[in-house]
Amino acid sequence: MENVTQQDSYRQFVADIKQRIRQAQYQALKAVNKEQIQLYWELGQLIVERQNQHGWGKAVVEQLASELQAEFAGISGFSARNLWRMRAFYTQYVGNTLILPPMVAEISWSHNLVVMEKCKDDHERLFYIRQTQRNGWSRNVLIHQIEVRAYQKTLLNQQNFEQTMPEASQATAALTLKDEYTFDFLNLSDAHSEYELEQAILANIRRFLIEMGADFSFIGNQYVIELDGVDYRIDLLLYHRELRSLVAIELKIDGFRPEYAGKMNFYLSLLNKRVRKAHENPSIGIIICKDKSRTTVEFALQDISKPIGVATYSLTNQLPDNLRPFFPSSEEFVRRIEAVSTWLNQ
Repeated sequence: MENVTQQDSYRQFVADIKQRIRQAQYQALKAVNKEQIQLYWELGQLIVERQNQHGWGKAVVEQLASELQAEFAGISGFSARNLWRMRAFYTQYVGNTLILPPMVAEISWSHNLVVMEKCKDDHERLFYIRQTQRNGWSRNVLIHQIEVRAYQKTLLNQQNFEQTMPEASQATAALTLKDEYTFDFLNLSDAHSEYELEQAILANIRRFLIEMGADFSFIGNQYVIELDGVDYRIDLLLYHRELRSLVAIELKIDGFRPEYAGKMNFYLSLLNKRVRKAHENPSIGIIICKDKSRTTVEFALQDISKPIGVATYSLTNQLPDNLRPFFPSSEEFVRRIEAVSTWLNQ
């Protein structure tokens, strides 16, 4: 028995050491990244200042690249193209009160280039910088999120989280919900049943979770909760690690109806009573429909006691232009982002 205990203790000891090394490696990588971003910022600043001071033209960047590549042979990053990017990086963010230099140092240079080159305005860049930082998006995932217009779809979301969730969780929850989910990876025809939709999602569960957003984990489909001899089935049950909440998903191939919100409210009561663990926060519901009337959703959620969001899904990544009038103000968007940033820095 003593040998078994000693072996278990040793295995735990080794696991602790490995975890500590991984943490140290991660911290070292973060430190290196910040130093690189700071260096590129300063190089961009020097190029701008010297060009303004001496009236140097474009040729100076080409010449500088040749000098640096000769001096630091074998070290990448000093091509003329990258020096121009450093210059654009500095001019983009210098004096910017919305996106501060320390913020861009939280993500890698390759991520920064994607955000800088693919996003149209500072609010959109702020969104993707923060989401990349929060969710640990790879470069490819970041590009995908930009291409499916995650920023626009998150701004438009409809939910009652401010009325039904603790203040500390509201902003985080709001940023996990999109107004429209893009299921272009399902290969479904326009005419499909709810069963076909669910089965296609299950066959592409990894892509589905990426589309839903970071920190979602899959628990099951047609999840059964029994009450008074009757089995009630939730289409999809997920778990959100950051919110520490069960997330019930109901799939509908028609337009949103007010009774869907009442049914979801009932499911969330069952989850909270029968499934939720003591350390977890109250469950959240997301109803995903083919389409919706925004006014109907607003009234349907008005007096619901549980946190519910209502979204639509499409099989393409196009966002209808007629939704633009519903975009929240810049001030409201910044408030949402800053609320999450404050929570992250606590």
